[in-house]
Amino acid sequence: MYLTRVEINFNDRNNVKELNHLGAYHNWVEESFPQEFDKNIRTRKLWRIDTLNNKKYLLIVSEDKPDLNKLERYGVKGSAETKDYDKFLETLEEGRTYKFRLVANTTVSKAIEGKRGRVVPIVDVIEQMDYLLARSEKNGFELSPSDFYVLDSSFLPLKKHNCKTINLVKATFQGELTILDKEKFVSVLKRGIGRKKAYGFGMMTVIPIK
Repeated sequence: MYLTRVEINFNDRNNVKELNHLGAYHNWVEESFPQEFDKNIRTRKLWRIDTLNNKKYLLIVSEDKPDLNKLERYGVKGSAETKDYDKFLETLEEGRTYKFRLVANTTVSKAIEGKRGRVVPIVDVIEQMDYLLARSEKNGFELSPSDFYVLDSSFLPLKKHNCKTINLVKATFQGELTILDKEKFVSVLKRGIGRKKAYGFGMMTVIPIK
C-alpha cells in the first residue's frame, strides 16, 4: 500500500473552476493511475482533501503508486510525494493511543414499512459522533466521547454525467483513539469506513502520540 500527497494549486483559476464538485476529484484520482485508467480497471482507492497551514492537499491511499506527473495536473509542481504505507502500518501497536483524522459520509439506512432501507444523512453533530462510536470497536479501535470531536460538518456537491447533482453529507472527525485489534484496524486504514469511498469519504489516518 502507498500513501500519496499533493498540494492542490488553487492559484490556477482553471483549477478553481474545474474542481468544484466531488466527481472532478474522483476523476483526477482515477486518471493519476494511467495503467488502470486506460484498461478501464478500477482498484480500491481512498482519498480525501486535507487543510494544513492554510494549504489544501489531496491524500490518497492505494495499492499501487500513482503517476506523480498526472497527479500534479491540478497540483503544485514538485509537491507530489509517495511513501510506502505498509512500513508505517507495521509499526502500529495494540493498546497504544494515536491521534486520528477521518472524513466520513455519515448516513444511516432506515426501513420504511418493511421495505428496503432508505439511506438518509446524519447531520446532527451529536448523532455524527454516535455514528463513529458505534463503529469503533468492531473496527478494532476504542473511542471516548471526550477524546474526539467533529471538526467540520457540511454538504458537498457530486455531479455525474447526465445526472442530477446530489449533495453528500461530510463529517470530519479528529481526536485520539486506542487500537484494540491491529488486524481489524489496519483493514480500516486500507479500506475505509462508511459509504461513498470513491468520492472522498472513509479515509482515516493516524499519527503516534509522542
